[in-house]
Amino acid sequence: MVKCTSENFNYALFGNPINHSKSPKIHDFFSKQTGIFHIYKAIKIPLDQFSSIVSDFFKTHIEGANITSPFKKEAYFLSNKLSKRAKIAQSVNTLKKTNDGYIFGDNTDGIGLLSDLNRLNFIKKKSSVLILGAGGAIQGILLSILSMECSVYILNRTISNAINLVKQFKQYGNIKIFEKDDLKDSFFDLVINGISRNITYENTCIPLHLFSSKTFFYDMNYNTEQALFLNWKIKIDSKNISDGKGMLVFQAAYSFLEWHGILPKTDYIIDILNK
Repeated sequence: MVKCTSENFNYALFGNPINHSKSPKIHDFFSKQTGIFHIYKAIKIPLDQFSSIVSDFFKTHIEGANITSPFKKEAYFLSNKLSKRAKIAQSVNTLKKTNDGYIFGDNTDGIGLLSDLNRLNFIKKKSSVLILGAGGAIQGILLSILSMECSVYILNRTISNAINLVKQFKQYGNIKIFEKDDLKDSFFDLVINGISRNITYENTCIPLHLFSSKTFFYDMNYNTEQALFLNWKIKIDSKNISDGKGMLVFQAAYSFLEWHGILPKTDYIIDILNK
């Protein structure tokens, strides 16, 4: 059981596992850069105790929190009030204690990803986008991708989850389940991997002609070898590949904006993490 202590911190990241997280380091940069008192800790929570522990923290010394896997759906239900994008995503990665004592839930994953894709010049209006996965990570980013008028194709091993995701977001743009006959005479402009586990797809599942040397590959994960994307990259001679460190920094920056009303500078932090 995680207990509240007298330790001096007022913001936190809640998840399980948590040891790999770079968020405390990123928020330390933000605090020093802006001069805002912002002590941020990563806290591992037992899988069956999220609501009770986080509610307890917010009753004491916590002013805001980030939520990572596997608790974003639970954070959605814990929130007393929600932003529009969190309501649509039905997923929350940012919590804030309001002046009247309520817990406000937001999701900055989508704007974080889109900000990094724009930084990298990986996306443009009306791009054709293949997304691998249909879980909570994808729920958080789809609205932002669809806002670019992209044609989005969902590929997921559990078809029913992909169907539910398409139903959830079809009113916001052009989204469908991936089929092999899609894009007969063209190729995907962008492929986004939103699968957190090391799941691989056989080459027969995604025909190689759907990629070209101009296809951009973006893995929302970081601290991984990107084995799937590297295999494709070699076969099609693509130089356009990135992991999710930039997204991590940008979504953290927009959480900081939610809490303090200031958007920190990000590029130099991304450079530091990449090194």
